Amino acid sequence: MERLTVTEQQHQKDLQRLRDLRPIDDDFMRCLFKDNIPLAEFVLRIITNKQDLIITDCETQKDMKRLAGARSICLDAYGTDSSGKRYDLEIQRQEKGADPHRARYHSSVMDVENLHSGQEFNELPDTYTIFIIEKDFYEKGEPVYPIERINLATGKTFEDGEHILYVNGEYRGESNLGKLMHDFNCTQASDMNFELMAERTRYLKENPKGVSEMCRIMEDMRNESLKEGMREGMREAALRMLSAGKYALEEIVNISGLSLEEVSRLKAERNV
Repeated sequence: MERLTVTEQQHQKDLQRLRDLRPIDDDFMRCLFKDNIPLAEFVLRIITNKQDLIITDCETQKDMKRLAGARSICLDAYGTDSSGKRYDLEIQRQEKGADPHRARYHSSVMDVENLHSGQEFNELPDTYTIFIIEKDFYEKGEPVYPIERINLATGKTFEDGEHILYVNGEYRGESNLGKLMHDFNCTQASDMNFELMAERTRYLKENPKGVSEMCRIMEDMRNESLKEGMREGMREAALRMLSAGKYALEEIVNISGLSLEEVSRLKAERNV
């Protein structure tokens, strides 16, 4: 029997992994929504309970890094509706990824990205940061946990246009949201309730073009993870040399491979 090459073996592993992926797996979810405004609109209508919501634009893997030196984030799916409201739809498999501080940061980054020089503060668009979490984050059995600021003295909402929603990925039921969360946890299109979800899932898992697209994305993600691992190693090496206190910054730059700006930032952050 002819033995498979390493590349062929990896391809077989990718095909098996693809069969097991669900919409609630963030790498698959990004592909579901890529260039698919109707699906993004359909999902957001159910989650926000706004049946007249019209999405005019949707980007996946949207980089947000307007402030130099600030931590950048990459949004899973970033949409705009016909009234200018912005939507950040995030998949969070692990509870640590749904930390309230993360939701706050995502919301603030959208604010910075959407107010330009010369604009008034009241021109900020309403924003919706939506975390679909595999588990019931607040363990109360609710389908959605809306987070809103309130004036504690008056008991009224603050009305600053910031909205955060935690969606319970474990929720099931006869409502559209219950059916949607069921679909988000399906590995096969044939088990899904909604045809828009099933159609896109079928394309990515069964159509040769869709399968090729997914395999290419998984390869890109592996390469990105490798680069990120190498970069983390470079950072650790720089930190060790900074802590030793016997290397000039230029030496650390040459040895670690980081830029002078990055080494200087590490030095300031760690106070070494």
